[in-house]
Amino acid sequence: MRSRTAIALAAIGPAFFVGAMIATRPAHSESSSWFGKSEEAPAKKATPAAKAPTANQGTSAQKKPVPSTVPATGEDAAYTAFDQGQYLTALKLAEAAAAKGDATAHTLIARIHQEGLGVAKDEKIAANWYTRAAELGDVPAMFSLALMLAEGRGVEKNRNAAAALFEKAALTGHAAANYNLGLLFLKGDGKPENPYRAFQHIQYAAEKGIAQAQYDVAAMYQRGEGIQPNAFEAGRWLSRAAEQGHDAAQYDYAVLLLKGMGLTRDEPKALGYMKAAAEKGITGAQNRLAYIHLEGVGTDKNPVEAAKWRLIAKKNGVEDATLDETIAKLSKADRTAAEKAASEWTDRIQVQPFE
Repeated sequence: MRSRTAIALAAIGPAFFVGAMIATRPAHSESSSWFGKSEEAPAKKATPAAKAPTANQGTSAQKKPVPSTVPATGEDAAYTAFDQGQYLTALKLAEAAAAKGDATAHTLIARIHQEGLGVAKDEKIAANWYTRAAELGDVPAMFSLALMLAEGRGVEKNRNAAAALFEKAALTGHAAANYNLGLLFLKGDGKPENPYRAFQHIQYAAEKGIAQAQYDVAAMYQRGEGIQPNAFEAGRWLSRAAEQGHDAAQYDYAVLLLKGMGLTRDEPKALGYMKAAAEKGITGAQNRLAYIHLEGVGTDKNPVEAAKWRLIAKKNGVEDATLDETIAKLSKADRTAAEKAASEWTDRIQVQPFE
């Protein structure tokens, strides 16, 4: 049986374990977090019925299986069933393969129990299966078990044991394991504090395309943490994270583009990234966007749009007396239009929450 299982906690975004690990981000942003997504995912079968489960599909035991059009046979039978949403069948087939010593089958069983796919969610059972899979050499299992040990889910929290597993997985080139190992070196938790080693591991993950790592590398270049300060490199890594849609990176990169710090000043480009961050709920970006529209930075002046974003930022807790005074001087018609636009934006976001 080939190694095809996705051993993620869920998916990118909500899959981060938020912990006060490092302080490389600017004050407007949360502290860095565990990266809880394995870059390895189940390969999809080239059949109309094959459909890998999404993160949101993996949180309840009450799943409706996708009708199968492909018989679950051969060495990949468990994965075929899994891809088609036939979790109990996948579990049965994986258990048979695990009895023969197949490491990846152990990992698939662990994921099914961890996410409650067709069975009751049980992280203790999942941890036991991950442990056996890790002992048999399955790298995704090492990574997932390390996350559970780091967070104390299904097992007693043990950062030292987590660090050992992250390091073992990192040596194989596992990007997310390198990132998390870097966090431990940066904090001195489970590993001796070593910002230089931290930078090396986080940069490796950044080069492999993990947006969060790219953002943190930018912050480390800004602060000179584990590496010599370099404004140009900070801007370059911020741009890569921003291009991937990382909300805080989009905000920070927009600010750099407006100020021309370490890179060419580009107001129109800054506007695009600032708006993207504002739309994703970054309050600082929402308030800055109000100034941008009020002053016509990289765009035409638009007092109604400025007031709209100021009202949104204010509702989200951003204080700015100067901007409030300016908005208060607008005509009643403009203020009414802005209030309506802000209300419509809020209603839309409540219906379609950020992910």
